[in-house]
Amino acid sequence: MKPSLQLKLSQHLTLTPQLQQSIKLLQLSTLELNQEIERFLLENPMLEREDGDGSDFSPSAPPAGSTSPTSERSETADNRDGADSRAESDTAAGLEEGMDWSSVGSGSGSSSNRDDDDDVDYQEFQAAGISLRDHLDLQVALSPLSDRDRALVRFVIEALDDDGYLHQTLEDLLELLPPELEVELDELAIALHHVQNLEPAGIGARTPQECLALQLRALPASSDRDLALEIVSKHLELLAERNFAKLKRLTGCDDDALRAAQTLISRLDPHPGSRHSAEETRYVLPDVVVRKVRNRWTVSLNPEAMPRLRINQLYASILQQHRGQGGGLTGQLQEARWLIKNVQQRFDTILRVSQAIVDQQRQFFDHGDVAMRPLTLREIADQLELHESTVSRVTTQKYMATPRGVFELKYFFGSHVSTDTGGAASSTAIRALIRQLVDAEDRKKPLSDARIAELLGQQGIVVARRTIAKYRESLNIPPVSLRKTL
Repeated sequence: MKPSLQLKLSQHLTLTPQLQQSIKLLQLSTLELNQEIERFLLENPMLEREDGDGSDFSPSAPPAGSTSPTSERSETADNRDGADSRAESDTAAGLEEGMDWSSVGSGSGSSSNRDDDDDVDYQEFQAAGISLRDHLDLQVALSPLSDRDRALVRFVIEALDDDGYLHQTLEDLLELLPPELEVELDELAIALHHVQNLEPAGIGARTPQECLALQLRALPASSDRDLALEIVSKHLELLAERNFAKLKRLTGCDDDALRAAQTLISRLDPHPGSRHSAEETRYVLPDVVVRKVRNRWTVSLNPEAMPRLRINQLYASILQQHRGQGGGLTGQLQEARWLIKNVQQRFDTILRVSQAIVDQQRQFFDHGDVAMRPLTLREIADQLELHESTVSRVTTQKYMATPRGVFELKYFFGSHVSTDTGGAASSTAIRALIRQLVDAEDRKKPLSDARIAELLGQQGIVVARRTIAKYRESLNIPPVSLRKTL
């Protein structure tokens, strides 16, 4: 065959670098956007922030006005807790060498070791938390124990988990110690007893029953406490199953006594060490704010979430004076212009989509969750003449501050359930109705899933019992057997 040339016309879509950047910025959260902009500011001298707009932004610290989400809603968060740990080998070494353990937890942070109080960052100390092991070690340091006993107590403390439980047996712990220390099993048992006498009460327990029993024994003696202790030690499963009839028969108590014991048990903490555990705080900065203006719900951009950027005029003027000699600065100038344009386009798109959502869900803002209507991404996309994937990117990790709380934009979308009148109800509204029914139920005779489905059917909402169970679990509502009270 002879080689030949042929002309062929075809169409294909090419993502330009500018379009790729626009798509990337659109799907970033506000914090991720600020981190990306910080990277551009470090790499591109043609780009700078406008004065007085928070140019000192640090990705490790939350911007002003940020909030932390709880479930679907967000609340303000101000600090973070820290935690540290010590190695078990250090404890064994302390046992062997007779180390002075009484100084642990003191001295390193005292003012006598500092030459200048002005260098102390008190804000850092205020934000820092104390770990469970540090909290227990401070109590051990003040206890009248010998160095050997104190080291054994600390050895047991190191074996506790973050909730304060000891999951290893004393025999397993004994095998971890060097044989030359000649530690007896009885010594470890005594050390565990000392740990269980520390605060908070319940520390060092090996089972939930033992944890609750330790807390009850720390309370003043009373008939209610004695009954609660008997229930926790022998009949905790019956209490969890709400089998009150069998509990009364086995303990010989009446309704009032059992109710008082149940109330006492419910106030106990099954995870006593969790209050000292470190928690990662996630910060959320609302992208838009919803207000009611002249009887209409309107959306505006949150100024705190909008980075204000501009071209560096000094470099731009130098580049203007030396046309054709800018080299890489010319490309960086174009990149800076692209970024400013794409950031502005990102917020314009968020504003358009948010306003469309508010217009569709205005009944929710007036009446709450029960008035939420079914809404899909396709409806908003068709209304704004956008692609459905674009709406999906806009509504992911973008948050809206409203008089009813802070919500992710995804919150306003959901599946629907048909009604007997041919209409549809959103899953959010059905969850709200389930919550209302459960809150108003008779605790002595709580509503079953089938009964809830029947009550919703009387309101024209046809929902299967399996669907009710799924929605109830998503609301963290226990089943009917666990909601029953005396």
